Amino acid sequence: MVFGEMNDEQQSQVIKQRQDKALSLKEQGINLYPNSFQPSHAAADLQARFEGVPAEDMEGLEESFRIAGRVMARRDYGKSVFFDVRDHSGKMQAYIRSNAVQPEVFEFFKKQLDIGDIVGLEGRVFRTKTGELTLMVSHLEMVTKSLLPLPEKYHDMNVELKYRQRYLDLIMNDQAREVFLKRAKIVGLLRRFLSERGYVEVETPMMQVIPGGATAKPFETYHQALDMKLFLRIAPELFLKRLLVGGFDRVFELNRNFRNEGLSTQHNPEFTMMEFYQSYSTYEDLMDLTEEMFTYVSREVTGGEQVVYQGQEVNLARPWRRVKFMDSLLEIGGVPAEVLADQGKALEYCRGLGADVPSGEKLGKILAKLFDLVVEPKLTNPTFVTAYPTDISPLARRNQDDPSLTDRFELFICGREMANAFSELNDPLDQRDRFLAQVAEREAGDEEAQFMDEDYVRALMYGMPPAAGEGVGIDRLVMLLTDSASIKDVILFPHMRPEK
Repeated sequence: MVFGEMNDEQQSQVIKQRQDKALSLKEQGINLYPNSFQPSHAAADLQARFEGVPAEDMEGLEESFRIAGRVMARRDYGKSVFFDVRDHSGKMQAYIRSNAVQPEVFEFFKKQLDIGDIVGLEGRVFRTKTGELTLMVSHLEMVTKSLLPLPEKYHDMNVELKYRQRYLDLIMNDQAREVFLKRAKIVGLLRRFLSERGYVEVETPMMQVIPGGATAKPFETYHQALDMKLFLRIAPELFLKRLLVGGFDRVFELNRNFRNEGLSTQHNPEFTMMEFYQSYSTYEDLMDLTEEMFTYVSREVTGGEQVVYQGQEVNLARPWRRVKFMDSLLEIGGVPAEVLADQGKALEYCRGLGADVPSGEKLGKILAKLFDLVVEPKLTNPTFVTAYPTDISPLARRNQDDPSLTDRFELFICGREMANAFSELNDPLDQRDRFLAQVAEREAGDEEAQFMDEDYVRALMYGMPPAAGEGVGIDRLVMLLTDSASIKDVILFPHMRPEK
């Protein structure tokens, strides 16, 4: 039974047993939490060094190695014990026998050491009859005493426990460790990709007087010294574009955003985005760049451009499909053509699919809801959807030939949005009008509508060069490349309700 699933009496008994043992050891003068053992090697170092070396070639080796790790399992044969230790790099089998160490050391190991304890080991290496590389222990030290027992098996842990006690998940589950190692690699690759192309990484405010750059409900906080309300940022976009005004032609930020929305397999209120902006470029340039970036990361992380996500085969090889927003509703979603230009018919059609849409909703927002229902779930292979309506794209440049549309794309893979980008609106008067329209929507009750940002308009009035910008959802990209079903599987400490 998992410790977290025991009743209070059982938990108290287990804790008392371990605490009594720890107290007894302390009374014997044994330091349960020393900071003196220094490993010379990691488990993976030894596995790599002796890979392919046969047992007979190791018989005469006298070199001694020091490793430290958590005891994960033991197999007791009386006067000898095989046990597994795990460090940051992986697992190593160790072997201790009564005639190879001092009697008190062997007695200590047999009676006082528990599964979960962290130990320091020293000894030479050999191969067992089954060919497993093993450390023959000549010296053993207690490094950290564990006062709580580990689960018997990883599968004994329920899903909620894995998310709440991620440290336990990482101890028990090799796959979880691998996901977060891959996440770190993906983030590093993205930084390298942009840095090699002349982008400068910057940091912009997390707490903002005016939250902008996205359509979302913000979290509120309060600054005592300034006596003012602040918001946790929903996006860094408007600050990054201020840097374009200031002469930084290529900038990016990879950091957290906060949106006061519900939790799901695809949403966490605190999530990671990468936004990048490039002067003298268009959204079409960024489509090419995005293809190059995603395929580069996929090759480095998975070894190729074909990945499997939750049983679906996904082909990331270039070029990717490109389809206009309205065409996608017709061709992929099967929406009748007469619905696309009539607010009343669109409203009726959308409600017929079970969507709860207010009667006064703008046509663009209704069509966006239709897209979510009938198009998005069908976009498995990478697809750029372009030419979004202007009234749902308040920061994007209008299309020169059709001002009712914008030069914008969203990227979809496996039925979910992975990136959003557009040629940037740099006309300050147009931007002011669109902000005012957003303010009117907010005053009408839309909590996700954007605020008026006079300073941003002022920045545009000094002149922002033509540019394009993009935001990439890092959590969703990691989900794709690690075949993770839920966003909670790729966030180390996802938000959850308080424990009962």
